[in-house]
Order: sequence, then structure tokens, then C-alpha cells
Amino acid sequence: MGQKLPGVEAFFAFCWEGLSREHKDDLISHSQPRNFKNGDIILPYKGECLGLMLVQSGQFRAFVLSSEGKEVTLYRLFDLDICLFSASCILNNIQFDIQIQAEKETKALLIPSSLYERLMNQSAAIANYTNQLMSSRFSDVMWTLEQVLFKSMDSRIAQFLLEYANIEGTNDLMLTHEAIARDLGTAREVVTRMLKYFTNEHLLELTRGRIRLLDIKRLREIAG
Repeated sequence: MGQKLPGVEAFFAFCWEGLSREHKDDLISHSQPRNFKNGDIILPYKGECLGLMLVQSGQFRAFVLSSEGKEVTLYRLFDLDICLFSASCILNNIQFDIQIQAEKETKALLIPSSLYERLMNQSAAIANYTNQLMSSRFSDVMWTLEQVLFKSMDSRIAQFLLEYANIEGTNDLMLTHEAIARDLGTAREVVTRMLKYFTNEHLLELTRGRIRLLDIKRLREIAG
């Protein structure tokens, strides 16, 4: 028997009691189950404004793509996170060219953009909650921007490895140099050179498609 997935009310726990019965029923009855495979791009989606995406299980990656094809990961979404940018058309004065990709098998609930826009206009509780979510998400983006602009590459790679280990729950990471480079928006050669240095310093161990973290304390010191 599979694990029970969270319902709509779990995503709006902070404002659920402040919603009318009508608004609660609208959210529950109009939510649409969606399944995504690893690698699926959910945004942009054929030029459509999908709506609010509620992550029941799995993982999404939000990133920007330069004209040269270079990617920089802005943040990730996990269980019980809400993807606002899949409903960016209902967010006033928000112009943000972002892409969202599933990194694992992911199950989600989709709240249609037309419904959510109406609820935002009718419910102060939903409008305030949406503003809080937007503020939190932009804080994530600004943190990433600070890393790119002001931190050295050895620090950024160490930080990435530690975060990835925390997400996966293991220090034995199935991870390629190319994947790290894509995530950080740098060249594969730069990552390879830095990982070789970390290996020589006995901070980690490299094998094909795999990185084992050996000295977490020193990696944390480098990550700052």
C-alpha cells in the first residue's frame, strides 16, 4: 500500500482556518493530480500559464538559462512546497524568465490559474499567504545571486556537495562533474579541477559517476 499523499489543506495550513467553506471547497474540488518523470520540464509549458503547483512528493529544480545555454539553479522544491512561478501570469508586475524541471518522479496537485486568481481577489488570507510565499522565494533567488557574485568557486562547490548530501541523506553521492557544473553555471573543467584538489586534500573520493564525502568538517569550513 502506497504512502498517503498530502491534500490541498496541508499546503494552506497557515491560512486554512481563515478561509470560507466555499473557498476551501473550491481548492479541494478543482485541484488536479499531476505526475512528472525525472527530467520533465514543467515550465515553460507550451506557452501556457499552468497554475499553482503543489508538490506532494518528489523534487523540482528552478533555474535560469542564458542565451549561451548556461544554467544556474536558483532553488529546489520538495514535499509540501508550492511552485508559484507556474502561475506567474496571475502575479502582478512579475516578469521572471524561469524554468522548472522535475529531478525525481514527482506527484503534484495543480490549482488552475483562473481559480487561484479569483481566490486571491476574494480572500485576504490567500492573498497574504501568496505574498509571504513570493517573498520567501525571492529571498532564495537573492541568496543564490550572492553566491554567484561574491563567493569563490571552491566555496560554492563545497556548499553544493553538502546540500546535495543533505537532500539525499547520504555522503555517497551518485553525481557527475557535468551535473555540478550545470547546477552552478560554470564549466565542467572548472568543477573537475576543483574536485581533484578536494581529492588531493582527502576531503572526498572520486569514482566514475560517484563522489564520496570524507571530511564533512573541512568541507563546511570551505563552504563558509
